[in-house]
Parts: sequence; C-alpha cells; structure tokens
Amino acid sequence: MKPRRFDYVRPDSVEEAVAVLAEHGDAASVLAGGQSLMAMLNLRIAEPAVLIDIARLKELDYIRVDGDTVEVGAAVTQNRLKDWPELAARLPLLAAALPFVGHFQTRNKGTVCGSLAHADPSSEIPLSLATLGGAVVLRSHRGTRTLAAPDFQLGMLTTAREPDELITAARFPIQATKRVAFREVARRHGDFAMIAVAAVADGKGAVRLGVGGMAGRPMVRSIDGDARDAIGAWANDLEGYEDLHASAALRRDLFRNLAPLVIEEAKKCAA
Repeated sequence: MKPRRFDYVRPDSVEEAVAVLAEHGDAASVLAGGQSLMAMLNLRIAEPAVLIDIARLKELDYIRVDGDTVEVGAAVTQNRLKDWPELAARLPLLAAALPFVGHFQTRNKGTVCGSLAHADPSSEIPLSLATLGGAVVLRSHRGTRTLAAPDFQLGMLTTAREPDELITAARFPIQATKRVAFREVARRHGDFAMIAVAAVADGKGAVRLGVGGMAGRPMVRSIDGDARDAIGAWANDLEGYEDLHASAALRRDLFRNLAPLVIEEAKKCAA
C-alpha cells in the first residue's frame, strides 16, 4: 500500500511548525526521522491531511547540558546521541540502552524524541527516560509545558500530547552514579523487545528498576532488600500484554528471570 494524499510542509522555524499545528490539529502529523511514521503512512494506519517535516530545523538539532539535565532536541537522531562524547559520563544508562535500539541504519534516521512520541511500551528510549525520571518538553501557540515521563506516556502508543503541541525536547537527569545495567530479550538484535529491563543502583543497596513490555507503558519501581521476592510480586501485579512476539505469561517469566541479573550487574558496576 501507499499513503493517502497529504500536503507537505517544511517549516523554517519552530514558530511556523507550531502555527501549522494550531491550524490543523488532529489532521496534522509531525515527521522527524520517520522510522515509525512512514510505515504507518504506507499501511494507512496514519492518514494525515498535512505532514509537517521538522527534521531540518537547526533550533531543534542540539544536545546540551543545562544544570543537572541533558536536553536533547527533537531533531537529534539516535545515533547522534549514541555517539555524543559525553554520553557515557553524563547518561550511562542511555549509553547502555542505545545500542539495542533498532540497527545502525535506522538509528541514523530515527530521532530520540520520535521514539518518545511513538510511545511503544517495549522501546528502549521511553524506558530509559522513565527509569531516570526524565521529562518531555511540548510547545504550542498557548505556550510551553514540561511533562514528567509517567505523565507523558499514558499507555500503548498513547501520550498526553495535545493535537496542537510539538515535542521540542527530552530532558534526561544527569546520573550521579555509573552503577547501571540494561538488558532485553528479543527474537533478533534490533527487533522489538519482548522484555527490556533497566536498573540504576545507588551504591547503598537500593535500585531503581524499570521494565518495558510488561504494561502499556514503561513501569518503574524502587527495589530495596530481597530483589527476587520484590520482582516476583511485581510481576504478578503487572498484567502484561500479548502480541505476535510473546504472550503475557512468557513476558512475566522473562521478567522474573532477567530482572535479578540486571540488578546484580548494576550493583557490581564501578561507581
């Protein structure tokens, strides 16, 4: 199949992009890397009347340190962030997770904020944002607002972005510890994860644990004490979901076995 007809707009500024969104609302879609959207257009899952291409907006193409936060603009590709020289020192969890995102070719086009906008519950970048306690910046003609990860991603492929809002950046808190680990189980490297698990240890016995693929969005919980008992109870609380990749029961079983390994790996990392 091929996309339905649409108008194509390549704005020269964020202000122009926001103005087009204000005019067209639900009838518009935003294109950055297109790794998810182009497939949806071809399958006619998405049928926008207007396509707004922000990929070449220089004002959205930045990675900058702002106090205790790394802010990533909406035009930054996944490979550009992966190759950022300060990534391992500032955001070691993302440094561990980004190699699992798709393949080299797709990371050259796919954007960090595009992955957040797509809101797949198994995706590595939304899981990393949630585990780190990050946030998403949205802009419209009404102004700018910032939403914490759990307030932004509401469910499977569903976010709190209003039809007239443009995601302009993602904010990742700079990590005070390098005690991190990230693992996932997929049929092949680069495929959608059946289960992805991220951990950040504080060096005092507590771990912030995130899991993707067990619910409609990434779930995060602090684990202190007997990890296996806590993980087993949490797995029972999470319903899981079923798709072509795995059943809910398989996902729960994978989580019960993978999470303790990730926690142990994080705790053993040098500070």
